[in-house]
Amino acid sequence: MVKPSTDTVTAESGGNVLIDLIFTHPMERGPVMTMERPQRFGVKSGGTIENLDARLRATTHDGKQAWQASYEIKTPADYVFFVEAKPYWEPSEGKMIVHYAKVVVDAYGAGEGWDELVGLPVEIRPLTRPYGVWTGNVFRGVLERDGRPVPDAEVEVEWMNDSSVTPPSDVFITQVVKTDAAGEFAYGLPRAGWWGFAALTQGEKTMKNPAGKDVPVELGALMWIRAVDMK
Repeated sequence: MVKPSTDTVTAESGGNVLIDLIFTHPMERGPVMTMERPQRFGVKSGGTIENLDARLRATTHDGKQAWQASYEIKTPADYVFFVEAKPYWEPSEGKMIVHYAKVVVDAYGAGEGWDELVGLPVEIRPLTRPYGVWTGNVFRGVLERDGRPVPDAEVEVEWMNDSSVTPPSDVFITQVVKTDAAGEFAYGLPRAGWWGFAALTQGEKTMKNPAGKDVPVELGALMWIRAVDMK
C-alpha cells in the first residue's frame, strides 16, 4: 500500500504530504506483514525523478514494520510517488514476488503529468486521470512491461476496507479483471475510498529464495486510486 495523506493538494490543505508504505491485505484489513526497507522510493514530477530514500522513516502498523515519508510540495504539478519493494518469498506459491507501486498526487490543480510513466520494469499507465475521481467512475489503464503493452494479464483489485464492509464470501475480497489484446483494462469503482490495482506478470529470470534455490519470479505493477462520493 502506498497511501498519501491526500491525492489533491490545495492552498487550503497546504503542501505537506505524508506517505505511508504498508504491506497488508487491504480488503481484509490484515494481516499486516513486516515490510523490509524498500529498494527504491522516489517521486517524478515535471519529467524529473527525485530519489526519496533518505526520507523514509521506519514505523509500525499493527505491530509490524512499515515505512513513512514526508514531502513538501511547493509548485503546481502532478507528483507520481513510487516504490520498488524488496523481493519477498511466497512459499504457498513457490515464487519470489517483487512489487512496483505508485500513486499520483495533484498539486494546485496542475492537471498535467498524471499519465507519465516512471520507467519501472512493469507499470500501469493510467488512461483515466487517477485523482478527482467520483464514486462510480470507471478507471482505465494499460499494463506495460519494458515499454510494451502486456495482453491477457490478470489485474487484481481491492478496496482499502474501513471496516464498514464484510465480504459475503472469499470471492468478493479480490476482484479480478484481465487485460485485453492491447494491454488495457477497466474497472468501475463502486464505493468511496482507496482502491488498489495490482497487475501481475511472470518474470523472465529466476531468483534465489531464502533457501538458495532458483525459483520463478512474479512482478506486480500496482497503482492506487481514491474515489470520492458526490454530495
